[in-house]
Amino acid sequence: MDTNSNPTDMGKMAGRNGGTSAPEIILVHPQIGENIGATARAMLNCGLVNLRLVKPREDWPNKKAITSSSGATAVLDGARLYDTTQDAVADLNLLYAATARPRDLVKPVIIPRCAAAEMRAASVLGQKMGILFGAERSGLDNDNITLADAIIEVPVNPKFSSLNLSQAVLICAYEWHLAGVEECDKAPLRGRPSAIHATKRDMAGLFEHLEAELDQSGFLYPPEKRPAMVRNIRNLFARADLTEQEVRTLRGVIAALVKGR
Repeated sequence: MDTNSNPTDMGKMAGRNGGTSAPEIILVHPQIGENIGATARAMLNCGLVNLRLVKPREDWPNKKAITSSSGATAVLDGARLYDTTQDAVADLNLLYAATARPRDLVKPVIIPRCAAAEMRAASVLGQKMGILFGAERSGLDNDNITLADAIIEVPVNPKFSSLNLSQAVLICAYEWHLAGVEECDKAPLRGRPSAIHATKRDMAGLFEHLEAELDQSGFLYPPEKRPAMVRNIRNLFARADLTEQEVRTLRGVIAALVKGR
């Protein structure tokens, strides 16, 4: 449904109201320009303008994306490109993965409405957050999901649960918008009402530090099992919901153990 509002004015308004406190929408390896445009339209409908793209398949900027955005150029013009998902989320404190529940990863699974309430609470604390969405055909792989603090699962008809990319983004963006209308920004974060989450860059530094020492000690052996072992270790720490101080403490613990060794 089209609105009578000027898209450019809507983009300016979204930037003022959302700014760095609104969630970043992160598309991992999007395949079709039209879907990126439709995603931008869904975002701007709900006042979101922060779009990040991880290695889109088609060239960027993309004319098909502009056409299908129905005037949501404020989103497309500001889109940022990244080579890896880890780079795209490095500055974020809170990250969600919008995906069907994976069977071999243990993570909190919440619906979009609960995620929106958590993000509103995080925004009050000045934290930065984002939502990962996978490629149209394959979705998010386990390495991407491991980066997230929780999984967003849309409770649709289990007998027909297929959503296209822009539909999934619209549902999450709408719940964020609705949470602001309903003043859900006072809802507490899970278990950490006033803590500052470590950024994904801080977490990556912890992982690199720990994994280097585990390689040195021979723990990550044999080589063919290393990727799965690393993924499980990272997922374990992601579930721990670490603060900046806790990450520094853990890195100090690792350094002390190595020094003692």
